Order: sequence, then C-alpha cells, then structure tokens
Amino acid sequence: MTTDIVIATNNDGKMAEFEEMRRVLAASHPALEQLRFVSQRQWSVPSPVEDADTFRGNALIKARATAARTGQPAIGDDSGLVVDALEGRPGIFSSRFAGEEASDADNNAKLVDELRKRPEAPRTARFVCALAFVRHAEDPDPLIAEGTWEGEVLDSPRGERGFGYDPLFFSPEHGMSVGEMDPDDKHRVSHRARALKQLIEQLAALDIAPA
Repeated sequence: MTTDIVIATNNDGKMAEFEEMRRVLAASHPALEQLRFVSQRQWSVPSPVEDADTFRGNALIKARATAARTGQPAIGDDSGLVVDALEGRPGIFSSRFAGEEASDADNNAKLVDELRKRPEAPRTARFVCALAFVRHAEDPDPLIAEGTWEGEVLDSPRGERGFGYDPLFFSPEHGMSVGEMDPDDKHRVSHRARALKQLIEQLAALDIAPA
C-alpha cells in the first residue's frame, strides 16, 4: 500500500530533489518504496509567512499550512546555508539573502561579495535542513528531523548542477562543489538526504511508512 505525503514547497528544484532522493535512498531504506511524494502545487497552496527564528520552526509552519489546505499528511522543509564568517548568515534567510525576489544568482553574488570583505575569515560553512511531518494541520506530535552537511564557501561558483548555493558550496569529502557533483551522489549525502533518512526511520517506527 502506498502512502501519499504532500511536500510543502513551490520550489521546483526542491521538489525534484525530494523525488530523486526517494529513488536513490530506496535501495537502503525500503520504507521509501511505500511512500509517494506529491507537490503542493496540485492544490495551489500559497507559501505561508515564515516568521519562526529557526529552521525547525519554519519547517513546521510550512507543514501545517500545507496539511490545512490539502487535508493530507505533509512534510515541511526549511533549509539554508550557515556561514561561520557571517555569524551564521544567511541561515533561515538563505532563499532571500539578496532580497525577497532574489534569484539563486543574486544570492550567490551577495554571498561572494560579503565574504570578499572578510578575506582573512575562515570559509567554513554548513548546509542545514529541517524536516517536519504532520498527519494533519493540528497534529500535536509532529515528527522533526534535521541534517547538516559540512563544507566551505568558494570564491566563485563552480558547476551548473543543483540549485541555490550548490555551485559555491565545496565538499572536502568529494573534492568538488555540489554544483559539480553527480546528482545521485549528492542525493545520498546531502543535508536534506540526511534529514530524510532520519524522518523515514521515525515514520516507519509509527507504521506510517511500512518498514
């Protein structure tokens, strides 16, 4: 039996990543074979106001808003880049670092510019992803999972794969930027994949996703 879960995003890149992660991770996490991720676009769900001050808080806002609009179980995702030299920025404001209507290119350019002003500062950074699952909008016991991916920020973008800050995020483990990585490799080790693995284990424990 397949369980449908609505992904609370209007970001096509993020939705595609969820679908690819499900495919790639299913080999080692069979419960994923029992889940089908569907986009909230099917219900024309508007993006809610994200006014929490943590990734977890914003992920839960998204999950509850989507569950309320669709009447379906939902997963909310909030993720971003935390840069040590910028005291944790852009953080929860990653998608709008350069402004409310900023493109990925705008945000990347602003990040490069901000770090150029701090030439002696370390380039260490991490991607963070928080996932929140709710059975319904008023679910009193949401499931929360969080994953991180350590790396460094480059001086200029490399590669054309992925989205967001991927071309600027260098993974020492792989010796390349995320924008240069094979997508399947990314979907096994990314911050979002690590959070999803945790969440699937929690769902399986509750028999929401059969083990």
